[in-house]
Amino acid sequence: MTQHVRDVMTSDLVTVEPQASAAAAARLMRDEDVGAVLVTENGHLRCLVSDRDLVVRVFAEGADPERTSVVQAGSEDLVTVGPDDDLEQALVLMREHAVRRIPVVEGDQPVGIVSLGDMAIERGEGSVLGDISAAKPNT
Repeated sequence: MTQHVRDVMTSDLVTVEPQASAAAAARLMRDEDVGAVLVTENGHLRCLVSDRDLVVRVFAEGADPERTSVVQAGSEDLVTVGPDDDLEQALVLMREHAVRRIPVVEGDQPVGIVSLGDMAIERGEGSVLGDISAAKPNT
């Protein structure tokens, strides 16, 4: 049976406004226990900022995280999927674009996010990858 993105996506979104700082995004990721936040403007998806984006584009470059906006740190060249897209298509896009998370949109409004971890849990219940993806991080 064909699975759809809707079947595995996370619909509890963590979002910030474009003027938010990279530091604020990092604190939000910590507090919400997520690896990415969606940047939205008037309900429309503008970009995605991942923990890796913050490390590579802000901290490693010596930029001030309080003065660097999430738009400066994020990935504006987004790959997105729809909730009714096949899960296999989402995997193909992740592989082609070397991304670990893809926003799920209806029009340009975010309705979810799907990650490799979500797929690993769905596809490999009891597998090592599924177990690792489901485990809470050590803090």
